Amino acid sequence: MAKERILLCVSHMGGREMDFINEAFKDNWVVPLGPNVNGFEADLEAFVNNVEGGTPLDKKVVALSSGTAAVHLALLNCGVGPGDEVIVQSFTFCASTNPVKYLGATPVFVDSEPDSWNIDPVLMEDAIKDRIAKTGRAPKAIVPVALYGMPYNVDAIMDVANRYGIPVIEDSAEGFGSRWGGRVLGTFGRYGVMSFNGNKMITTSGGGALICRNAEERNKIMWYATQARESYPYYQHEAIGYNYRMSNISAGIGRGQMYIAEEHIAHHRHVQDMYRELLRDVPGITLHEAPGSMYESNFWLCTITIDPALRIKGQERAYSEVITNAVGGAAGVIHTAREAHTDLEPNANVEGLRMYLNEQGIETRPLWKPMHAQPVFKDCPAYLNGVSEGLFRIGLCIPAGPAVTDDHLRFIVDSIRNAIID
Repeated sequence: MAKERILLCVSHMGGREMDFINEAFKDNWVVPLGPNVNGFEADLEAFVNNVEGGTPLDKKVVALSSGTAAVHLALLNCGVGPGDEVIVQSFTFCASTNPVKYLGATPVFVDSEPDSWNIDPVLMEDAIKDRIAKTGRAPKAIVPVALYGMPYNVDAIMDVANRYGIPVIEDSAEGFGSRWGGRVLGTFGRYGVMSFNGNKMITTSGGGALICRNAEERNKIMWYATQARESYPYYQHEAIGYNYRMSNISAGIGRGQMYIAEEHIAHHRHVQDMYRELLRDVPGITLHEAPGSMYESNFWLCTITIDPALRIKGQERAYSEVITNAVGGAAGVIHTAREAHTDLEPNANVEGLRMYLNEQGIETRPLWKPMHAQPVFKDCPAYLNGVSEGLFRIGLCIPAGPAVTDDHLRFIVDSIRNAIID
């Protein structure tokens, strides 16, 4: 078992993907539009508009080249531009924040609540009031994030946003299939962001989508995503557009993935259930759980926190040298770090456990380093309560993807148990 590499999360093919891809090649639809794109958008609309026990919605979906592109176009269509500010959850991946800078605006980071790990609605309102007092203007948008698939507190966030008239762009890239009270994430705000990267709940290899309120907004987003071309027999452009449309080949993969989407979601929830049982008596290890019945997480990644007092075999080697084996290749890391330490990093026992599990062939990863702690955003306003920094120091993501079997889970937890020094 130990010789097999257990990856954190990689989507699996369901068997129908090649049918749609072959059809695209047969019909010569190898471009960023076509039947598969239209079909995938229709499948996604059926998925997001389904409300458990309620009236179906009528949201529209635009398939795009990435989740980052979806964030970018949503911000653009909310009127974000140079000199504006955008409230962004600090505890997230940089794709939630970078598009704010693309548009010349300033991200305003807000820390997390301790139970969901997502944006703290009370602190968010404090930030809005303070920005209005300091700048004379409310932020142009709010970007909550479904961290590791866990829903944000939709009701509280929307209540604050509506009172101040600020549009919400739900970054549910990690939350495909997660719901708030029976309704799919991404359908509450003005826009909802989806991602189909290779490690997501379903994949198109690389790609994303934007959930829109209506057909008019969908058409505006689609116009921006196709270079903002006007309806002349030649190329006429009266605004700056982007090459953000999903390809017909990628959409073919997505159409095949939709056949197994519910199966993948069910598997991730099963993994969470098994971890709950297996980790129950492991000292110093706490599995992150949904804080209430409204939070219907897909558990895209399962996460644990590690008691700072816990001692791990080999933790004395943590940060003893600069990591070089992640540079280049599939990792996509080009720059080698100059030194082993940064100002904010996981505790030595967390890094020690990551290293120990890696030696057993088990891939794990620290939690997202908060955006307010990233050097590139050091000059941006931040409203902090210590939650995200505290979690970053003690948290670890553990395998949860479709390839992870029950035997893998037992091996992973046995390895965690063996790593602990009594």
